[in-house]
Formats: sequence, C-alpha cells, structure tokens
Amino acid sequence: MAVKEKYQSVLDLGEKLNIQNGDVWVEDGILKVKGTAATQYEKNLIWDEIKAVAGEEAPTDIKANITVADESVYAKHTVKSGDTLGKIAKHYYGNAGKYTAIFEANKDILKNPDVIFPDQELKIPNL
Repeated sequence: MAVKEKYQSVLDLGEKLNIQNGDVWVEDGILKVKGTAATQYEKNLIWDEIKAVAGEEAPTDIKANITVADESVYAKHTVKSGDTLGKIAKHYYGNAGKYTAIFEANKDILKNPDVIFPDQELKIPNL
C-alpha cells in the first residue's frame, strides 16, 4: 500500500477541518503533511488520526507539521440543541465538571451556566 493511501483518512480529516495553508507530498517514501489548524483541538484531532492509522509506535512513514492559528483558545464550539455546558466540557476535556471554565471564558455572552442557546459560539479555554 502506498503511504498516501495508508493515511488517506488523515488527509480527509484535514480537508473536513478546513486546514489552511495545507500541503501534502511524498519524499523518499515518507508522507509529509503541513498546514494550519484553527485551534489546538483540531490539531489534536489530526494527530489522533495519525496515531490511529500508524499504531502506538512512532510512525516512520509520515512527518506532519501542523501549526495552530489561534492559540488563545483550545477550541470554538457552536451550541447545538440539547447541548449543556457539562456535555460540552465532557466532549472537550473528558470531564463534565470543567463546565465552569467554559462558563467563565464566555461571561461576555452567558449570564447563567444553565442557560445556553443553539448557534451561540463558545470559546473553549485552554486548561
């Protein structure tokens, strides 16, 4: 299997996330990938997919240089119907109890941690 085909799911994810300034090429049998993710969370998603394809060992057939456009936040989240700050915290941090960090980072648009609305754009802070 050619290396580009092996990592096609990584390339597809990069396209889905709209990675900017992206470039992909093969050099000496090594897939080289570079680009700029919007947030650290998106960068982590790319690396998680690389690890899922490559396995636990450090891959020798891919080199990725992914930078982050906005390091002031971990992620940005558009509220969907049924979301709560706890659910959002669980998704990004693995811990629903961290909802207070999200509330504190969004006090400019949130007045009560129990009241959020669809289509609100929330900052998910770095912890």
